[in-house]
Amino acid sequence: MTLFNGLSAFPLTPTDESGQLLLEPLHNALEGIVTAKVDSIGLLGSTGGYAYLTEQERKRVLKVAVDYVAGRLPLIVGVGALTTRATLDLAKDAMETGADGLLLAPMSYQPLTQEEVFQHFKAVSEVGLPLCIYNNPGTTKFSFTPELIARIAELPNVAAVKMPLPSDGDFAGELARLRAMVPNHFAIGYSGDWGAKEALLSGADSWFSVIAGLLPEQALALARAAQSRNQLEAERIDRVFSPMWSLFKEFGSYRVMFAIADCLGLGTFSPPRPILPLAPQNYERVQEALLPILKLTS
Repeated sequence: MTLFNGLSAFPLTPTDESGQLLLEPLHNALEGIVTAKVDSIGLLGSTGGYAYLTEQERKRVLKVAVDYVAGRLPLIVGVGALTTRATLDLAKDAMETGADGLLLAPMSYQPLTQEEVFQHFKAVSEVGLPLCIYNNPGTTKFSFTPELIARIAELPNVAAVKMPLPSDGDFAGELARLRAMVPNHFAIGYSGDWGAKEALLSGADSWFSVIAGLLPEQALALARAAQSRNQLEAERIDRVFSPMWSLFKEFGSYRVMFAIADCLGLGTFSPPRPILPLAPQNYERVQEALLPILKLTS
């Protein structure tokens, strides 16, 4: 087991219209995650809107989260930034503030080469915290080759990769190919919540979960069923989530999560512009999808 095994829950970063962090909604989300006893918190991932925050805002969010969580769960923080210099500054701050691990996506305005990304990860790996490769071509437009993942996996402190869902749906095949290329301790996990059931049933080490940021108990029920290879139970729970997965795919999970927060009474806050919230009529669809999920653990 490593820091990056199991279910990692990724909360939103609630801010007001001026960009100020809203403490109570963040505390409430973190408390729900801690109480559910998932395996880790993934702070300032894509769901946390890290790309829309300044470096100082990100450092503030991390300090608030570290202080509030107070060691009750491991805390992984996203440190992706446009330059290696800024990324190193965020990574060093994470170590000093008390984060347990780092999540790094290769952000860039100019398209990056495989060698440039390797050197970027090499520099950040030297900070000393356990590091997870964030392979998210949907947002970064950079695709890691298996060979690059294997090369980065040999660097000190690099412990995991967060993979997108395989385009052909062959989780078992992809896991087998990657595991033949990386060290034994290296964890391979997936994002893309609608593929979590199949990924974990196929033997993935982790689920980096959007929905667990607001519905950690229900996500944990799905994760534990799939991890224990209880296929019938995992499929039953996943069917309950299915309408929500459809909304994630239609509107993007980021937008839908703000609507879920509103429906749960955690606060009415909007995604940072230019991202627009869901139209009012779509909130009804979110509520309808949410009700059966809430009954999973009632």
